[in-house]
Amino acid sequence: MAAKKSFVKDYMTKNVISVTPNTPTEYIIDLMKESHHNSYPVVEDNKLVGMITAFDIVAKDWKDTVKGMMSTKLVVANENLSINDASRVMFRRGISRMPVVDEKGVLVGIITNTDMVRSHIERSTPNKVDYFKTTMEQLYGIKTTLRRMKVETNKLRPTQDRVYADELEGRTYELKKGLAEPAIVVKTGDRWILVDGHHRAVASKQLGCETVDSYVVDLGRDIKLGMEKTADKAGIETFEDIKIIDDDKHPLIAITESIQDSESRE
Repeated sequence: MAAKKSFVKDYMTKNVISVTPNTPTEYIIDLMKESHHNSYPVVEDNKLVGMITAFDIVAKDWKDTVKGMMSTKLVVANENLSINDASRVMFRRGISRMPVVDEKGVLVGIITNTDMVRSHIERSTPNKVDYFKTTMEQLYGIKTTLRRMKVETNKLRPTQDRVYADELEGRTYELKKGLAEPAIVVKTGDRWILVDGHHRAVASKQLGCETVDSYVVDLGRDIKLGMEKTADKAGIETFEDIKIIDDDKHPLIAITESIQDSESRE
């Protein structure tokens, strides 16, 4: 099942309060009191050149203007970065907001944890389930039933050969906090095929959970799915067959970079 991909530009906050390097530091303090934000992008000639944060003001030696206080080594996101990859970057770096720039380095927005939550809700599992359920019915000419239920972890047949370590950490945290969305499972014959939610399922197994909260699409008959045949060829039978990929091997790193690294190539 191919879900529609969402990008940072679809969920970022576009009306961003920004300042310039020449903005007085005293003004930043007043701005923080008024806006209730604790950080602001610093823009010069329409391009992002840094960020000024409450931490900068508290921890650094006092300077009268933002130029002497701002941070220039920061992580930025291209507006065409996928929302999932952006969330991984923010989780791994422990940051709550990330400036967004276009291909020319012009500030176009800010992506925050709140925006991530909003994207997660709007792309909720029920919509994916309805799409998948309809696809199965049209593909096989059948009428399916849908239930939300707890499926025994050991009964699940995975169909994905890898998960990413950083996202696995995120799903583990969500499970511990009771925030994880349900997986999507197909019951065909006496088999329980895991369609979507491999990170959640692997995290559940690592935590010793006996069941996984799931939306189960019951086909009402025994149909050998294409994803099962692909998993057979790949030798994926149990969760032990899934490879956990370390963060440094993830391709998204090539998309995000620090401003200083970018400037050093100019």
